[in-house]
Amino acid sequence: MLNPREITTVAQAKQIVEQHGLSHVKVGLFDIDGVMRGKYMSKEKFFSSLDHGFAFCDVVLGWDSKDQLYDNVTYTGWHTGYPDAPVTIIPSSCRAVPFEGDMLLFIAEFSGGAAAICPRGVLHRTIEQAKKLGFNVNAAFEYEFFMFNETPESVRQKGFKNLTPITPDFFGYSMIRNSVHADLYHQLLDLGQAMDFPIEGLHTETGPGVLEAALTYDDASSAADKAALFKTFVKVWAQRNDMMATFMAKWSKDLPGQSGHIHLSLTDSDGKSVFHDPTQEHNISAVQRHFIAGQQRLMPEFLAMVAPTVNSYSRMVPGVWAPLDATWGIENRTTALRVIPGSATSQRVEYRIGSADANPYLALAAALASGLYGIEHKLEPLDPVQGNAYVQPQPAELSLPPTLFEAAGRFKQSKIAQQLFGEQFVAHFAATREWEEREYRRHVSDWELERYFEII
Repeated sequence: MLNPREITTVAQAKQIVEQHGLSHVKVGLFDIDGVMRGKYMSKEKFFSSLDHGFAFCDVVLGWDSKDQLYDNVTYTGWHTGYPDAPVTIIPSSCRAVPFEGDMLLFIAEFSGGAAAICPRGVLHRTIEQAKKLGFNVNAAFEYEFFMFNETPESVRQKGFKNLTPITPDFFGYSMIRNSVHADLYHQLLDLGQAMDFPIEGLHTETGPGVLEAALTYDDASSAADKAALFKTFVKVWAQRNDMMATFMAKWSKDLPGQSGHIHLSLTDSDGKSVFHDPTQEHNISAVQRHFIAGQQRLMPEFLAMVAPTVNSYSRMVPGVWAPLDATWGIENRTTALRVIPGSATSQRVEYRIGSADANPYLALAAALASGLYGIEHKLEPLDPVQGNAYVQPQPAELSLPPTLFEAAGRFKQSKIAQQLFGEQFVAHFAATREWEEREYRRHVSDWELERYFEII
């Protein structure tokens, strides 16, 4: 019997479906917001699609996370009639779905013209650029997420207020919580093993019902797939257990925000670290120094890719463990970039600005592409921050856009973004973020009603 995670070819993908005796398989792809869209596909259709590809309505690249159609994008829309776009199935993405018997899941990605704006395609083109420069990329994601004893129905009945977290109070790294709720922790750890997004560390964070999971590092492409599947199937697992998980950047003004940190390192073709140089202070090689410089310089221009929602910017305010400037430091968790000195296998940089709501493919593409740009142009970072970066004034060029609309504008105008990600993607993605901000401005919040209704 073939192991789903050892599938590499079309022939093997067909063989494992036959071995499992399946009449249908699951096929999914990720949209602009990192939401997994997909369907069950008959064995016959799946086999044909493996050989020739299949067609998927390109509306999933032309609507937002609430299925509302963008009115400001040119790639697709009413003017094109929302045609099908070609899609390719990735045999090596095969996974078992542990709560569906012998069911198998495959990831697909847009091809043809749609590849220019497909998030997975954007990342893969960035990885290819790293390879052209002689580098292999390793990455790992960390996510914070809140868990509630709620259902999709109950949260709506409550208007998303007064929700019941799975545990009360602030209790970071709690051994009591993970022992009392050990069954839930073990289920989640087992899910990670079964679906091959293994969890290296799992613990409570600071806040009621909030957990943090560190996924095991892998090559960049696999790491992004695992992060995207983790976010999707943690929500599935939670709802199947009459709970809900949220990866919102900040779901409550009274509680901490939720981050989506990315750890990155580069090796050469022989697998040797190019970030580690024991002759230099903190073991930081010239390559790593240039990489940090590129990330620092381009973070303000690329911020929309790692903070992609209006809510992302609710997290980026003073005092809530989110950087406000493109700073870096050595083992400093108040900076946007945390350099972690270590051995040849552990020397890396942590891209800390990202929030948990980011699309993993686009967030990693931004973090990687900016670093590669620094290497290519031999950029030098500004001085590292020592102490509390939140209270230290920084140069104006390091200031991060404070709203999604400003971040989208910076991204749209960025010549470097157009060079690295393609003009079509930059125009499309910036337009989708401007749409997101405009949708928000149409909304009247409870805060506005309470503040202005009577008194103004």
